Amino acid sequence: MEPTHLFELVIAMFLAIIALHYAAHRLGLPPSVALLTGGALLAFVPGLPAISVDPELVLVIFLPPLLMDGAWAIALARLRRHMIGIASLAVGAVLFTCAVVAVVAHLIFPSLPWAACAALGAIVAPPDAVSARAVLERVKLPRRLQILLEGESLLNDASGLVLFRFAVAAAATGAFSAGEAIGSFFVLALGGAVVGVVVGTAWVKLVRRLGDEYLIIAATVLLGWISYLLGELLHVSGVIATVTTGLIASWHQHTVFSAATRMRGTSFWTVMIFLMEASVFTLIGLSLRDVVERGGGLTTVIATMGLPMLAILVTLVVARFAWVFASDLVIRFCAALGVTRVQPLGAGGATVLSWAGVRGVITLALALSLPEGFPGRDFILATSFAVILGTVLVQGTTLGRVIAWARLVETETERARLTMSQAEVAMVQAQLGTVQSLAYDAEGKLIHPQLLDRYQRRATVIVDYAERTEHYKPVLHAHFDVVLEAVATGRRELIRLHRAGDIDDETLDELERDLDLEELSAISAKA
Repeated sequence: MEPTHLFELVIAMFLAIIALHYAAHRLGLPPSVALLTGGALLAFVPGLPAISVDPELVLVIFLPPLLMDGAWAIALARLRRHMIGIASLAVGAVLFTCAVVAVVAHLIFPSLPWAACAALGAIVAPPDAVSARAVLERVKLPRRLQILLEGESLLNDASGLVLFRFAVAAAATGAFSAGEAIGSFFVLALGGAVVGVVVGTAWVKLVRRLGDEYLIIAATVLLGWISYLLGELLHVSGVIATVTTGLIASWHQHTVFSAATRMRGTSFWTVMIFLMEASVFTLIGLSLRDVVERGGGLTTVIATMGLPMLAILVTLVVARFAWVFASDLVIRFCAALGVTRVQPLGAGGATVLSWAGVRGVITLALALSLPEGFPGRDFILATSFAVILGTVLVQGTTLGRVIAWARLVETETERARLTMSQAEVAMVQAQLGTVQSLAYDAEGKLIHPQLLDRYQRRATVIVDYAERTEHYKPVLHAHFDVVLEAVATGRRELIRLHRAGDIDDETLDELERDLDLEELSAISAKA
């Protein structure tokens, strides 16, 4: 395919993404479902060239920034608090699921070597970070479940990749050592964490010296790829390296970014991540054609592999339910003995956590990376795609209903000590203290009376609002509705003056930026 035709296909894919995302919004469907099915349908459009996905390239292009984005947005304090539960899912659940799937696959196809069965288990075991984010964006979960799912999706890729590589090596050599695999996992994870700390610390020092906001944004965008590629180059976990770097950058960005850098960088990053996430699901759908052709056609694939694929999918779901519910029983038993303060999830929470295990890009990339001639390669490819389709289309579309059925409530231990209003009171009182100290000159003469009066009145109003939030909410919403109308009127007048030639472009840009900030502030205050 010529480079210009490839570029045209990429632009066409982006246009299809916009159309599919809009259709999903109008139909009330998860965008991931629309993008996956849309890509699958586009794959069979007559005249469209077959899309061959390079798995290594997919991982390198898409995985680092998406992992970085997840690490950037995760609540670090809650991540530390629930690290045992996250590790149970990211390592324990992946190992358990891999073993169960391998046993079932070997029962279905006794001639399939154990190493190939283990490779299938490693491919389908880890839920995907991209798929999890796409599902979680549309649902409201208690903080504990949210952090468990987010933390699991960030870390379990490392477990799946290590298991997969050992299974492929075992198939090639006929030898496998469980002790060596476990030792290798810890070495890779620790090495990845060290790389992540080094890269993240270097980024913090670099950003403090750059000074130019566009250079800072560019350096931050490249950060995930740098960490991942360096980790892989040093033969440690690029996934752990990227996540560690993201956590460090997220922690320090509040002190090293200026307001302008944060606003502009967030806008650029949000659009980039949106296009990447959407492209991943579309590419998964487009790759269906290649998978079907390898299996001898859709009819042949369904007739010869339909029931085995369904059995693997059911096994996958049942294994996750078994691990989550068994873990919850252990927590309940320990809590009854007073060994742990962690409260069990309960049937509703465990059900939601079990049902949220959606597979995606990691599963596809690992399946496509299987070497030619690998035992059962066509079956593994078809099963991997069936697992992605089944989990995204079934679990992704019904998770909201499962959450509604579970009637989950936020536990007291997960609630922050201060509400947003109380935090605002603390912030404004600190600001008032600074203004009070600077409002007088060295001789004690008041030199900023209006500024002092403004901060005093603001502090009084916010304290009163924090004490009577429910009383003021309707009035506050009405107030900011008027502010938004005033901003819209000001914007129309500004544009009229510019179109009439009364003001130049510089004046338009400067005043429009002020209106944009006022509008964003009003929208945030209404939320």
